[in-house]
Parts: sequence; structure tokens; C-alpha cells
Amino acid sequence: MPETLSTPQAQKLVLHSQKLPPAKQSGTAISATQSAIEHLGYIQIDTISVIQRAHHHTLWNRNPRYKLEHLDQLVAQKQVFEYWSHAAAYLPMSHYRFSLPRKLALARGEQKHWYKRDEKLLKSVLKRIEAEGPLMAREFDDVYLEGKKKKQKLGEWKSKPAKQALDLLFMQGDLMISSRVNFHKVYDLTERVLPQGINTSEPTPEEYTRFLITQYLTANGIGQAAEIAYLLKGAKPKVTAMLQEMESNGELLKVNVSDLNYFALPKSLELLNKPLARSKLKVLSPFDNLLIQRKRMKDLFNFDYLIECYVPAAKRKYGYFSLPVLWDGKLIARMDCKVDRAKSRLNIHHLALEPNNQNEDVFYDALEKELEGFLGFHGCCEYRINKTS
Repeated sequence: MPETLSTPQAQKLVLHSQKLPPAKQSGTAISATQSAIEHLGYIQIDTISVIQRAHHHTLWNRNPRYKLEHLDQLVAQKQVFEYWSHAAAYLPMSHYRFSLPRKLALARGEQKHWYKRDEKLLKSVLKRIEAEGPLMAREFDDVYLEGKKKKQKLGEWKSKPAKQALDLLFMQGDLMISSRVNFHKVYDLTERVLPQGINTSEPTPEEYTRFLITQYLTANGIGQAAEIAYLLKGAKPKVTAMLQEMESNGELLKVNVSDLNYFALPKSLELLNKPLARSKLKVLSPFDNLLIQRKRMKDLFNFDYLIECYVPAAKRKYGYFSLPVLWDGKLIARMDCKVDRAKSRLNIHHLALEPNNQNEDVFYDALEKELEGFLGFHGCCEYRINKTS
């Protein structure tokens, strides 16, 4: 029989596993950042900059001493690398070999890339980086295809053929991103980016599936097969089978929350004995690891979230970039924000409280306290709330 957890217990287990709110930390600030990345398994990269970009925001919420330069430093120190998780992300270098199944599937032609392959162009781009060293996409001229200078289309997006080649070589593992300059990727040969002695052996399918399961459950507390295999093509049947095997031999427990079955690592349930810092409020990124699977948030936190930057303005309910607010162990509000960098002001266009927010006075006290640090993180001196609901 599955072990039954109440919804508050499940929420507590998930938040502790996600390191939210953060506990006291020892060691250096940058080691705390590295530890957060290794524990979570990935940090999603995003280009939207109405406030600090998602990768910085997500790490700052786990490490109050986080500095914007930490990611560049960790890449330079070969402690983290960029690749694809469910989206573009920073990953722990210690997990490098588990990026190989996707890379090698692309290189072998077992999985299709979204760009058309041009073998002559791929060899040309690779040869130039081999000879000249790290290069950015803008350092490649437009390439002539079929006698005409043109850009290939990918839906609504367009990019230079050379940039497409760089992306394909990156995705299949020939190139890595050695650094960024003003957020522009700098590509180099993989063998020049990897640290010495790193394990580059391809994991077996069993090793890879076990890794997916244990990493997900460590970072998220409880999980289902569909969540663990999220956006990983063809992974769900293997994950489902391995979950059953791991449960049968005692490596995993099955737990029931509100009539939904999940799996958990036995040691994770010990986190239920640890107090949660409920009085601490955190303003989360829409791309935070906690939130990225929206159905999961609806099931576990009764929080029906949609980022509305992709919704026409007239149809938005909460605002362009509405940030979920965590307090008292619950997702309790949404805060649509934009930084006015010229005036060093955080504009809160719309603060919307959830119906289950029963103690507004205490909530606003917690919000005001958290906004002190949030302003500093964004280089702001003041904030202005334009609308509440």
C-alpha cells in the first residue's frame, strides 16, 4: 500500500527538496551557488530581462549571497556547463556524461535536430573554430546557399546558416559554450572546454534512466513518470518500468497525495521532520525549477499558473511578467513586475492575492521585508505598487 501524505506534508517535502526558502549556508557564496546547481540538476536560462533574468533570479532565491558573476566564474572554472535540459540550461559538470544520450542520438541521426543538416557547412564551421579558437555566431559571415545569400526559416524564427550550424554542432556535442560576452554565446571545441579527467563514457540506458529518476526525486521530493520524463522524447516508458523496478527492490517508496500516486526516495521523507521557514516570503521566477511543470503546481499547490508574456495584452489577467509569490508554505500571490533601470525603481504593476491568502496583514509585512533584498538584487532603491487585487 502507498504511504499517504497530506497535501501540506507533500508541499513541505517539495519545498524542502527545492531548497525554498533557503536555509542557513556555510562556505563561500560561490560554493553555495555551485551546490544549488548540483542539487537542482539544472538552472533554466531565459532571455527575458524585465527583471533579472531567470537563471540569476532562481539562484538568488536559493542563495541570498548570490552574485551575477557567479555563473560566468563557474563556467570558467569548468564546474558547470550549458546544454539542454527541458530547455537551455546551466548544468553541473559532474552530470556531463548524462548529457551524452541526447548528443549522441543527434550525432548518429537517431534523433532529428530542428535545423536541416548541411555537412559541408558543419565541417567548415568546426574547422574554423579548431584553427582560430573560441568564436561567436556574429564572427561568421552570411553563407551563400544555392548561389543566393539568404536565411533559412524555422517557423517564425530566422537565423544565419552558420548560426544554425553552430547550434547543431553544440547540440550533438562537438562544440560547447566556453563563455558568454554580453550574453552572446562563445563556442569552442568540446575537448578544449571539458576539464581533465571527466568521465565521458556514454551511460547505459539503465544508468541514464536511474539518473533521471534519482536526480528528479532528490530535487523535487516526489514525482510521477510523466514529470520525470518531462519533454524527453521516448523516455516515459523506460522511466515507468524503472520506477516499478526500483519500488519493488526498496529503492523507492510509493506515496499517495489527494488520490494521486507519486514516488519518493525513502530518505526524502526524513525532510518532513525538518521545520519549514514559513514566515520567509520568496518572489519566484516564472521559470523557477519549482514552477516549470504547471500541471504539477495545480495538483500539489492548487496554483493554476500561466505566464502571460506570450498572451495578447488584452487577454492578460495578471500582467506581462507575473511572478509567483511563496509564503507560509503556499503559492499565495502573483506580482507583475518591471524594473525601471533609469530610475532604479521596481514597478509592481499588479499584485494579486490568491483566495486562500487568509492573513493579509502578516503577508504584507513578510512581503515588505523580502522586497528589501529583492530591490538590492535588482539594483533598485524603491518600489511602487500600482494595483492590487
